[in-house]
Amino acid sequence: MDKIKMTTPLVEMDGDEMTRILWNMIKEELIQPFVELKTEYYDLGLENRDRTGDQVTVDAAEATKKYGVAVKCATITPNAARMDEYHLKEMWKSPNGTIRALLDGTVFRAPVLVKGIEPYVKTWKKPITLARHAYGDVYKASEMAIPGPGKVELLYTAEDGSTRSELLHQFKGAGIVQGMHNLDSSIESFARSCFQFALDTRQDLWFAAKDTISKKYDHHFKDVFEEVYEKEYKARFTEAGITYFYTLIDDAIARVIKSEGGFIWACKNYDGDVMSDMVATAFGSLAMMTSVLVSPQGYYEYEAAHGTVQRHYYQHLKGEETSTNPIATIFAWTGAFRKRGELDRLPELMRFADLLEQASLETIESGRMTKDLALITELTEVTVMNSGEFIRAIRSELEKLLG
Repeated sequence: MDKIKMTTPLVEMDGDEMTRILWNMIKEELIQPFVELKTEYYDLGLENRDRTGDQVTVDAAEATKKYGVAVKCATITPNAARMDEYHLKEMWKSPNGTIRALLDGTVFRAPVLVKGIEPYVKTWKKPITLARHAYGDVYKASEMAIPGPGKVELLYTAEDGSTRSELLHQFKGAGIVQGMHNLDSSIESFARSCFQFALDTRQDLWFAAKDTISKKYDHHFKDVFEEVYEKEYKARFTEAGITYFYTLIDDAIARVIKSEGGFIWACKNYDGDVMSDMVATAFGSLAMMTSVLVSPQGYYEYEAAHGTVQRHYYQHLKGEETSTNPIATIFAWTGAFRKRGELDRLPELMRFADLLEQASLETIESGRMTKDLALITELTEVTVMNSGEFIRAIRSELEKLLG
């Protein structure tokens, strides 16, 4: 068959460790034989980020603004151990945080449901979509180690030179301090993205924060959501027969566990990071969750929501077999292809994305799967495959579907 042609490139952001290995396997087996792939490539592997002073991450985000759709591999956010391991010049910030700060918007994450993999939470019958704010908070924070006694203040200097300050803490000894910020424009975009997504999918929307403790920071999020809802969306929600409500995040967690699913749960940046991992794992596996950053300017960045699978990478370097689940990375590519096809009016590219997802799920439902799924499946006849075998099995199913 002729390869499917693309007209506009995707922004391709390569990553680290085992997910980087899977990235190349997916391209070689599931994409390049069928699609005349056009990408603008950026290597966001930690070595190259260090080599470029992390400029490559900024360049990738700017390219996403140019082309509109990006697909990203999982990347390392270095800590002290990684500094030593990779001999880094600097402890670079989260590349996801950098990209999200430049693109703004909201990250929507939803589990991939497949027959034979049942949620650990037995009440869950429908997907739970996490809507995660994608700007600021701890991901753009400034931090300082405090060497000894003294005071730390928050200081605001207005353009006219006037100042306001507030004592953060009077230190009697050594400690640490962190300063976070956010923007009204970004919080408003976050709110509108959540409300619009709820309308588009006809699902109830929850927003959860901790305004009883954070009486200014979190309370401001709550107020912005309420104002946007009352002015712009309340009547439309009523007409659609869906609801919006705010609750404390600890209450939301209790409600989520008792729910049937089938709603959108909006969270601030860090809360969304943690809760999306919890939801993905409870539905079966971190490797079975889709993730897309949607910017109010119309930029889309698709990625796997999990990490770089460090343990499997070390096994791979020793020449050992690994059974690493590639589904989230495959679905990052399919999401990007579907959006690219939609924007460029390429129905054959959209159909390819649909069929690749179908082939992936049918492979699992036939009993062929990676070890993480084999450990939790309710299917009785299971063949555990290594990463390469599983991807090749998906290719076989895809070729049948393509006819």
